[in-house]
Amino acid sequence: MVQGPGRPVVSVAPVTLPAPGRGVDLEVRVSAPVTGTDLPVVAFSHGFGSSARAYGPLVDVWAAHGFVVVQPTHLDSRTLGLPPGDPRADRPWRTRAEDLRRVLDDLGTLTAAVPGLEGRVDPARVGVAGHSFGGQTAGLLLGLRVLDPDGEPGPDLTDARARVGVLLATAGRGGDALAPGMIERMPWLNPDFEELRTPTLVVVGDADHSPLTVRGPDWMTDPYRLAPGATDLLTVLGGEHSLGGIAGYEAAETTDEDPARVAVVARATGAYLRSALVPEDDAWPRVRAALDPSVVRLESRDGAVGRA
Repeated sequence: MVQGPGRPVVSVAPVTLPAPGRGVDLEVRVSAPVTGTDLPVVAFSHGFGSSARAYGPLVDVWAAHGFVVVQPTHLDSRTLGLPPGDPRADRPWRTRAEDLRRVLDDLGTLTAAVPGLEGRVDPARVGVAGHSFGGQTAGLLLGLRVLDPDGEPGPDLTDARARVGVLLATAGRGGDALAPGMIERMPWLNPDFEELRTPTLVVVGDADHSPLTVRGPDWMTDPYRLAPGATDLLTVLGGEHSLGGIAGYEAAETTDEDPARVAVVARATGAYLRSALVPEDDAWPRVRAALDPSVVRLESRDGAVGRA
């Protein structure tokens, strides 16, 4: 697993799911290997403003090594052009989580849309992952809660189908950790990790200086430090918010382009997901043992992800 080039991949997009009350149907990209059975699923949430068209450097590797990757395009995507003042923009964290839950509800429809994929998927082996704001979105299905202005937890959107998570460059806690004015502009930047108990890998860059926080790159380690379920912290040395370029091949938003970093992130995250969803597969122990300390640093609580 996650060694070598992997299998050929097929991707179909957009696959459209009816979404009453959303204002526009949900568009999803589905990527999968052309061979293999009992394939596990990863639902991936993109960063704010991005879309299902992005994240090829991750998705291509995951799919080539045995995952069905489903990528919804959230309402905040620049490709949809949600008009200013649209009321749906007031609670993007909630609509994003609903998008992820909808793709899990409709996995049968999504897999049937990919030629040759129907009947080859194991819907009981599901992981969720996300980058940046997408990390918070994935976290909501893992147990993360968003606190309201009074500090009270919002709705519990934990989804038992999500058996493992990967959070990439995901925001830390709110309150005094935020830069001045941020909580007023983005009130959903107030996560509580106390109930995030699903096994989760957190990936950060040690040069990810976010304008959202006064704490510097350490802020992004909060999901690992504060979530009981977070088992491992992978720090990309010199990595900025795109962790070397996971958002896309030669993407303009990549400020720290480094194929070596991206390759390690793709390989490590795929191995973590694989060992959690297919416990007899020792991909994660093998990849952990082979990590290049000049590229990444790993901190683990117990090293076990088979608890999923």
